[in-house]
Amino acid sequence: MNGNGSNRIREEDMYVNRDAHPGWPTAAERTVKAGDEVLCVSGTAEVVKVLGRTGDGSRLLELKLKNVQGAKPFFAAASNVLVPPARAAA
Repeated sequence: MNGNGSNRIREEDMYVNRDAHPGWPTAAERTVKAGDEVLCVSGTAEVVKVLGRTGDGSRLLELKLKNVQGAKPFFAAASNVLVPPARAAA
């Protein structure tokens, strides 16, 4: 039996592209808290909650997309979420 390939999710669409944002650490590399802005596969999101651990040892984050009207919160591993680099002190 052959499945319909048009409905498959591509693996590269499931992971945040670190090459597109050099210098941005993951949320597993730098601690985040509720209210922080992060970058996930679907775009810019706000951290709603920081929860337990995932299978890869990073934290489970509850995120909500910004700039998307009616977006519902969803979950992502901190290892698959990028954090803007720290700004240098002026």
